[in-house]
Amino acid sequence: MSSESKVAAEAPSDRPAVEVSLPGMSRRQAWVTAAMAVLILIPSMYGFMGKFVEFVHIYRGTRGGEFAVAPILNYLLASAGFFCMLLWAAWNGMFRDIEKPKVDFLDNEARLDGGRVHALFPHR
Repeated sequence: MSSESKVAAEAPSDRPAVEVSLPGMSRRQAWVTAAMAVLILIPSMYGFMGKFVEFVHIYRGTRGGEFAVAPILNYLLASAGFFCMLLWAAWNGMFRDIEKPKVDFLDNEARLDGGRVHALFPHR
């Protein structure tokens, strides 16, 4: 699929439908997105790792530090779960065409507004 998505806009009955071109992300938008990711992810990762290391030090170094096992496991399991979801989404191509869910939503909304509710939800 090309970097541009085509969406047919609804037009009044006296005019034909218009095809609107949605270009992909510009170079500037890509750089701003990458910069924001770095500005947000680096401090977040620093805080996450700092707290994780603190829990490990509490567990290993203080008397009664066994309470830190639960937060350590929570951190590890939550991180592994989110990482698995990221891999699954990338593997299934969910980052290839980010405009498709929007277009699908609008198509479903048009079907619902058109009285075809039973086509989407047959058991209602």
